[in-house]
Amino acid sequence: MARDPIMEEVRAIREQLAAQFGFDIRAIVEDARKRQEASQALVVSFETPSQLQQPSGAPIAGSESPNFAGAAPAAHQQVSAM
Repeated sequence: MARDPIMEEVRAIREQLAAQFGFDIRAIVEDARKRQEASQALVVSFETPSQLQQPSGAPIAGSESPNFAGAAPAAHQQVSAM
């Protein structure tokens, strides 16, 4: 298998983060929630695409309307600050 330096870096950071919290997943998740609240940025979302809202007045992609070509899918609009 080829060496992937990006994956190695991700795994090293994951290991450091886990060690910082004593490998306690609940503590890791609580920290992520605190960081999300403090930053006002989306860290993780448990919404499924069917729960995402379309912008007001924008037709749903694939609709019969001839004006849907400019509408972006809702999933792309939800993710703004990652």
